[in-house]
Amino acid sequence: MNSSRSAQRAVTQFLRAKGEHASQIHRRMKEVYVEQRLAWCTIFRWRQRYEAGRINAKDLPRPGLAHAVTNSAMISAVDEIIRQNRRITTREIAVELSISKGTVHHTIHKKLCYGKVCTQWVPKHLSKNQKTARCELDPSATQEFLH
Repeated sequence: MNSSRSAQRAVTQFLRAKGEHASQIHRRMKEVYVEQRLAWCTIFRWRQRYEAGRINAKDLPRPGLAHAVTNSAMISAVDEIIRQNRRITTREIAVELSISKGTVHHTIHKKLCYGKVCTQWVPKHLSKNQKTARCELDPSATQEFLH
């Protein structure tokens, strides 16, 4: 929450304690916080909450899924699962690791640089070792991989 918003919340709480209505509070804030003022409905809602006994000036924690950060352990776990079963779906990986499908998708495509080819996950770009191994298998393909 930015400082202007928290200041306006404190002003709303103070003026409510003095007995002013939401429209009066909004009018007074319009004079001070010209461009950054809150909407009337926000001030009204906050005033109602203060009347109901919620006196703290901070937001309460909201329920929901915790934000999962993409870390090296999670990336390696996704990579290991894909190496075990190249036909696994992002949904199955998400269920197995208890993370969102979006996080799995981001990890696969952006961090691991995999793509789907014929329902199998494959690297989009070959490493130098992979290129060398492919060239050893088919020497005629050497020119194709080098360029």
